[in-house]
Amino acid sequence: MIHLPNWYRTVSHHSTAPVRWAAAWGRISFFGSVMVVRAFSPASYGPQTRQNLARHMYLDTAPILGWFTVLISLFTLILTHIVIVTAASYGLSQYALEMVVRVLIIELIPLTAALFVALRCTIPSGAALVEMRRIGHFHLLRHKRLDPIAVEVLPRMLAGVFACITLAALSCVVAGALAYLAVYGFTFAGEAAYTHMVGRVFEPMFTLIFAMKTVFFALAVSMIPMASGLNNIEDDGSRESAALQGLVRMFGVLLVLEAMSLVANYL
Repeated sequence: MIHLPNWYRTVSHHSTAPVRWAAAWGRISFFGSVMVVRAFSPASYGPQTRQNLARHMYLDTAPILGWFTVLISLFTLILTHIVIVTAASYGLSQYALEMVVRVLIIELIPLTAALFVALRCTIPSGAALVEMRRIGHFHLLRHKRLDPIAVEVLPRMLAGVFACITLAALSCVVAGALAYLAVYGFTFAGEAAYTHMVGRVFEPMFTLIFAMKTVFFALAVSMIPMASGLNNIEDDGSRESAALQGLVRMFGVLLVLEAMSLVANYL
């Protein structure tokens, strides 16, 4: 397990709210650092870990991939139509498609994918960790000479990262194709103009920021619910308490990351 010094629990339970808040984020940062190190350590991937990782990657991605793609497709068609009609009414039709790409593909889809994965996969997984700890499942794993972090926590975290990046990548491709079809229809007449516009939008620095934002979104929605479930500060053994803590903290981090990306892209 991931243990912190005894003074940490004393601070967490007997201090004022700002101190408890800082202690909670310190614990999450410590947990995240340890999990990143473990994720890149070959020693973490024993037979049981690999089996659980494959199972969670499938269960966290395959059942929601089709539905999420359909929802993004409908949202893309609706948003594209609204933007095109609005831009045409102001005589700005030449900027409509670029606006769709910037707003939908770059800003909305990564955030939507992260929230979708969090609500569907990682927050329930964090709550499940609370239940495992409550019923003594971690003690049973240690009795079998297995590491609970490697066997139960690491696969769930990596599966959440994989699901978030996969949904975002696939949805961006689908949204880009549907945006083109909504404007030009089933013809290659606008291929050159569309390719030029996409290349102008996704310049190297812009693409780097977009990729980093997507990865950090995936890490945030995967690590924070796990940390809240495994090391919830109140230690009350409540699944609902851990889920709520994970949701609030995760949502705050996503807002900060989105604000930082907007500043880096447009200021």
